Amino acid sequence: MVSDLLHHLDTHRPMGPDGIHPGVLRELAEVLTKPLSIISQQSWLTREVPVDWRLANMTAHLQEGLEGGSGELQACPSDLGAGKVVEQTILSAIIRHVQDNQAIRPSQHGFTKGRSCLTNLISFYNKVTHLVDEGKAVNVVYLDFSKAFDTISHSILLEKLAAHGLDRRMLCWVKNWLDGQAQRVVVNGVISSWQLVTSGVPQGSFLMSPCYSDY
Repeated sequence: MVSDLLHHLDTHRPMGPDGIHPGVLRELAEVLTKPLSIISQQSWLTREVPVDWRLANMTAHLQEGLEGGSGELQACPSDLGAGKVVEQTILSAIIRHVQDNQAIRPSQHGFTKGRSCLTNLISFYNKVTHLVDEGKAVNVVYLDFSKAFDTISHSILLEKLAAHGLDRRMLCWVKNWLDGQAQRVVVNGVISSWQLVTSGVPQGSFLMSPCYSDY
């Protein structure tokens, strides 16, 4: 799995805090597969994540807004390195566990493989049309949580993961991964100081979606 992930790295992404460009990782995939597999296994067994792999460079991205080009600046991760490869190997184990234990409700469409906004709308309209055909009234309430990914409580997230049956080793690994997360902003070569991430799931992480879905 590590070999396949290395061979499919996006070489157009910039180098991360670990100082290794994705192009180098991809070019040396055959050589790096074994050592990265060993590091990944040791990380899993010791329940510790290398410090460098808990760091992220962020860039500002202008979201589409109202007429006139106004919008909101959103911080997005710009790097992709060895740490992300290990994240994906751990992610596969977590997703497999969640699916086997049916921890995600059937009504969940976001961040779920094989589902999307489109499948959500189809399911919604199907239920609404059935109710209307039966002569019943339908009231719809939409909720949007501002900065949802950034406000997740780490302690509550771990409690929910435990409630879904994640074993102690898996929980300890996720806790160690969340602890000590730090980010800095990089714009036109200018770099800010590091800031600790005390809440939320790191955006751009491969573990972001399943953790948010469980939350």
